[in-house]
Amino acid sequence: MTVDPRNESAPSDGASPSEGPPGSDGSPGEETAENTAPGKRAAKTSGKGGLRESLFLLAVGVAVAVLLQTFVFRSFYIPSESMENTLLEGDRVIVNKLHGEIERGDLVVFRGWRGEDTIKRVIAVGGDTVKCCDARGRITVNGVPLDEGAYLHPDDFPSGDRFEKAVPKGRLWLMGDHRSASADSRTHEEMEGEGTISEKAVVGRAVAIYWPFSRATLLSTPETFGKVR
Repeated sequence: MTVDPRNESAPSDGASPSEGPPGSDGSPGEETAENTAPGKRAAKTSGKGGLRESLFLLAVGVAVAVLLQTFVFRSFYIPSESMENTLLEGDRVIVNKLHGEIERGDLVVFRGWRGEDTIKRVIAVGGDTVKCCDARGRITVNGVPLDEGAYLHPDDFPSGDRFEKAVPKGRLWLMGDHRSASADSRTHEEMEGEGTISEKAVVGRAVAIYWPFSRATLLSTPETFGKVR
């Protein structure tokens, strides 16, 4: 609060000084000092309260971020070209750990064949039969050919290796979008699960690219997988 130091209540027409402002001598300077001091104390108290509130909100924000990182979302760095052009080397993606049921076409991060975190596309789920290839060179799932033009690397082809695999229940068949540069289910058929990985090994589903900012986008499931039954 600002107090005008001028004594606007000064007596006129010969009125006595006792009709003026309070104070031992009617000094307007003393009135200013008396009225301003409480305002300064209030301002200091308000400032301390605001600081405490800011620190509290910061602590809450950090706690929420830690909980989200631990239980809901994680960030992953793409280290290779095996998922081009959907994901480029150096991209960073957000992975939802509360992903629910894994579906065909999902991009998932999982504990890989060699024990490392790996990201690939789910081509077939438990109970499916996945095969390469039909007469037109397309991968089929349960006899339904996949139109992979929306995500397959433009200079690549569905697969250079022929295979036919009945995927066991609770397991997944995964492939990279840059097939000729991807070590995926096809190249690990000699291991336990014959190239498939357990659904329990899935860390989460990749939902978005967030870095670099120029490539930020949501990651959706290609429509072609909706045709598979």
